[in-house]
Amino acid sequence: MKPITIIAGPVSVLDRADVDTDQIMPKQFLKRVERTGFGQFLFYDWAKEPGWDLPANPILVAGENFGCGSSREHAPWGLQDYGFQAILAPSFADIFYSNCTKIGLLPVVLSAEEIRAVMAAGEAEIDLDAQEVRFAGALARFEIDGEIKRRLLGGLDDIALTLKQDDAIAAYERERESSGPARVPTTAL
Repeated sequence: MKPITIIAGPVSVLDRADVDTDQIMPKQFLKRVERTGFGQFLFYDWAKEPGWDLPANPILVAGENFGCGSSREHAPWGLQDYGFQAILAPSFADIFYSNCTKIGLLPVVLSAEEIRAVMAAGEAEIDLDAQEVRFAGALARFEIDGEIKRRLLGGLDDIALTLKQDDAIAAYERERESSGPARVPTTAL
């Protein structure tokens, strides 16, 4: 996972509330476990509608309750594979929010008024360290859990966090081997 510091550029606007994970990544595309290749299926049914246009910009700005529905990881995978690095919305479904942070896709909660202003501005800069979104001469602050922020700034997914504990794991394994129960030879059974 790549470390996140600043994400800047044009925004893509999806001015819809209650966008669920079935709409983000329809069920017929959930047959693989790799994290890549899902971007082409993003909003598959909506993309067929006349006038649909959702450019692959660094930042997606959406309505409230984004990512509701089932807990499928494929939805954040598809958004990231499509090109989004961050999503701004007034609220997110909890599991979706967590799934985003685990892969380095930054979800940012702003007020509905701030979301409207970013949509109108057409571009933004998100500074994770400062916890600020800057757009059209304005500034909006956002909250994020300290541990999630540390992981995103460091580019640390769950595997990387585990590997950082390699010495402690090895010490535990050595201790476990020496203090475990006596082994019975298989020939005695």
